[in-house]
Amino acid sequence: MEYMEYITRDGDRWDTIAHRYYGDAALISPLAEANGHLQLSPVLPAGLPVRVPVIADTETLDLQDLPPWMR
Repeated sequence: MEYMEYITRDGDRWDTIAHRYYGDAALISPLAEANGHLQLSPVLPAGLPVRVPVIADTETLDLQDLPPWMR
């Protein structure tokens, strides 16, 4: 499976990362499975590297089509 790496910022949560990359805040399962070594805490600390699995629906996603705050 392919992964991207995301470095967390202040206030990031698992659901906001899921929304950013998958367009659906409920898709935290792939993130949780890929990051079993991390706690599923409500808010993540800044500077934490998170593995983001590339799933089939996002492979055709063009980041230029997203609003700037979701890129």
